[in-house]
Amino acid sequence: MTKNCRPAKKGIFLATVRANKQIGQRFYRLRLEFSGVGAEAFAGAKPGQFAQLDLSRTALPAAKDIPDELANTARRNILLRRPFSFANIASEENKTLADILYCVVGPASLRMTTLSAGDSVSIIGPLGNGFLVPEGKKKALLVAGGMGAGPLQHLAKVLTADYPDIEVMAFAGAKTAKDLPFQARLDKIAQQLGFSLQEFAQYGIESLVATDDGSAGWHGLVSDCLAEWLDQATLVSKDTIIYSCGPEAMLAKVADIARKNEIDCQVSMERMMACGIGVCLSCAVECKADRPGKTVYKLCCKDGPVFDSREVVFSV
Repeated sequence: MTKNCRPAKKGIFLATVRANKQIGQRFYRLRLEFSGVGAEAFAGAKPGQFAQLDLSRTALPAAKDIPDELANTARRNILLRRPFSFANIASEENKTLADILYCVVGPASLRMTTLSAGDSVSIIGPLGNGFLVPEGKKKALLVAGGMGAGPLQHLAKVLTADYPDIEVMAFAGAKTAKDLPFQARLDKIAQQLGFSLQEFAQYGIESLVATDDGSAGWHGLVSDCLAEWLDQATLVSKDTIIYSCGPEAMLAKVADIARKNEIDCQVSMERMMACGIGVCLSCAVECKADRPGKTVYKLCCKDGPVFDSREVVFSV
């Protein structure tokens, strides 16, 4: 992603927890610190790449802190590593800091909430292929659905730092205001100016928020918000590119909007990943083949997770 940067060399590394901050009812931001060879590897991680975390030895929270809906599954053994993308990568002297945005949805992510400063985590990465910036692009539209916000925050940072000639706009959607995985939104003046979300505003990027129930921002699906914005925009052309991450139903709609507007689009797909390195074949993504009407299967962990939207056969 970064100009003149060699691909990061993946491996198994130990990371130290710097912080584990709760930013919402179920949302957390985990900061990991890498040193030595690990610092060098993750310093070159591209937006959209991911890592596999070993959470098998991570403790459960106290019984009172376990949500009722997870009470029956919380004690399940965590046998497989869990994949997470990065919301930020930063260098600090000879260290590399990596932020992971996560939501408590099962026994593994529930255990993550107990990680505290000084704890160690075994990590495989950086893995997969991230977002690419084709030559000649002048505008980038970042479209996030729910937890898809993480890698797009990382992308926002890289675009503004390494591609200053590209104008960036962010769209973020969720079912309700409580489901938006962001820290507190900025004041009313900032929101009126279009800088609703601090995570994008810190890079000077305007953002639009959409919620299905209208409890925050635009009332409706974020994909519909994008479509309406494109209908009203006057400078959208082949110089524009869309980057999107979120639920597959949303990605399918964003891909269709991009097709209709003749805009390039890259989507970050999600699949269950047991190994993360292309061995178990559990993360197949159906893609269009060279011959009309024919499809092939590619691996989300190895060939993706980022794909050109035109090649994906969406399952919704």
